[in-house]
Amino acid sequence: MGDKLVGTAVRGNTIAEIQNNIRRAEELGVHAAWMTTGGASLDSMTCFAASAAATTTIKLGTSIVPIYPRHPLVAAQQGQVVAQLAPGRFRLGVGPSHRPTIESMGIEFDAPLAHLREYIQILKAILQTGSVDFDGEHYSAHASIPGPLDVQVMGSALRKGSFELCGAEADGAISWICPVSYLRDVALPAMEKGANEAGRPVPPLIAHAPVCVHDNPEEVRAALREQFGHPSLPFYQNMLVAAGFPEAREGKWSDAMIDGVAIWGDEETVAQGIQELLDLGATEVLASPVTAGADQAASLDRTVRLLGQSAASAR
Repeated sequence: MGDKLVGTAVRGNTIAEIQNNIRRAEELGVHAAWMTTGGASLDSMTCFAASAAATTTIKLGTSIVPIYPRHPLVAAQQGQVVAQLAPGRFRLGVGPSHRPTIESMGIEFDAPLAHLREYIQILKAILQTGSVDFDGEHYSAHASIPGPLDVQVMGSALRKGSFELCGAEADGAISWICPVSYLRDVALPAMEKGANEAGRPVPPLIAHAPVCVHDNPEEVRAALREQFGHPSLPFYQNMLVAAGFPEAREGKWSDAMIDGVAIWGDEETVAQGIQELLDLGATEVLASPVTAGADQAASLDRTVRLLGQSAASAR
């Protein structure tokens, strides 16, 4: 496996469906499977623990686990299990999520970057050194585990400040729906700035993007609008406006916005789009498959097959 990776987001309503999708991705040569945790959906770390024994090479990553609903030591409890079941293959991505999402649970959403900084510091200490002795503004953590584990702790990033934070503190930054130009002109320089100020190497950028191998543009755009909802959350809107899409303020996907954030087209076009992200400096492309057209299963299979081919040729 080279330095550049191609991963896929996996979804499912049951653990059996998720396990099948992870195994299929591994069979096709995709480097990594990623899962999101949110609402009352199946917990990503639990799903990975259940799937670890049925896989051998594919990396497993959370993108992301929201930080407010669980203390960092709770995340560390779960992360240890996956790390022991899949040594060297687990990456723990965490992030604040969004104010409406968190406050709908009755949890206060304040100082998201400060919370994320302390959360990452605690997780890296306990998981990577074996102990933590931390008293911060938002969290306290005093605990130890039998020994350090091979787990990378990554953070979600949308705006300049979060990319700088990840550059300074995390083992990687995970973006979402960021146009190529925004990653090049804002994200990567911010990560470099954060890393330089912290006196450390620039960590990886995982470029998370909707991907669809499909030939009909109207079906692709309709599918993305249906499956990814409207960009109504302020964090997304602010990023898209900064990226040159002022119409994001309307909370709806314009065709230009979709074409700016999604990689879609035939196999050759999508492969070129994935390589473009890798060439600009992303370490990994995390593809979130968009299923378009009448045959959803065939659409997903076509996209994941292309991801396997791209993984084999990533450079």
